Amino acid sequence: MPAPVLTMAATIMCPHGGQCVPVPSNPTITAAGTPILTMADTFPIVGCVFNVLGVPLPCVIVQWTVPSVTTTVRGAPALLATSPGLCMGGSGALPAIVTPGQTTVLSN
Repeated sequence: MPAPVLTMAATIMCPHGGQCVPVPSNPTITAAGTPILTMADTFPIVGCVFNVLGVPLPCVIVQWTVPSVTTTVRGAPALLATSPGLCMGGSGALPAIVTPGQTTVLSN
């Protein structure tokens, strides 16, 4: 079933409230006016407050596991609202919380 393509308009968070700030590798390729996010991009997390006994162990990056099977941006698979993202860091690998930001452009 088609799902929204993720763009820079998406909100991506770790379960502890940290914000993912995507760095698109192809910012000129857009959907709904904002750069499309792909597996080739970098997804650092800022502001994660996870700690153990007062020792900060924040989530630091989102790693994606299943991108679109039909949509690519200059050879890199696009990410979808249904693509599983894992927040990696001191808490292990926890699911990212994703709000697509746009629902006009869909893909499988």
